[in-house]
Amino acid sequence: MPELLAHILSIIIGLASGMIISGAVFAFVTAVGVVPHLARKTRTHDHVRLYESAISIGGIFGTIGGFVKLRIPFGMVFAPFIGLFAGIFYGCLAMALAEVIGVFPILTRRGHLKKGVFVFVLAIAVGKLCGSLMYFLIKGFYVPS
Repeated sequence: MPELLAHILSIIIGLASGMIISGAVFAFVTAVGVVPHLARKTRTHDHVRLYESAISIGGIFGTIGGFVKLRIPFGMVFAPFIGLFAGIFYGCLAMALAEVIGVFPILTRRGHLKKGVFVFVLAIAVGKLCGSLMYFLIKGFYVPS
């Protein structure tokens, strides 16, 4: 009986912790303004509910995927698309966060950039892409100490 109680307590603590963390993540995404920023940049204000639903469903499936080993038929075919969509989301999140905290106005003012801010942002994105590709494609590239 005590073992069953320990399992029930673990389930309750796990669910409560998950709700707190997911609430914090969604509060962060909301505070940063990813969805309105994305809708404004793409001129798709009519699809805000679709963006919100996609983020929620992606978070749910991502969490489930972290705990449950699912075998997806032809999974390796879909892996690049999953990576692409995750990269798009994190890129949008990073750009929205950078815009909210005003990174680019500070960088352009301090760096005396009048033109070429697009090239600067593109260089950051390409650098991140190259680093990610090296990490995932080159065996033993990053070995934590």
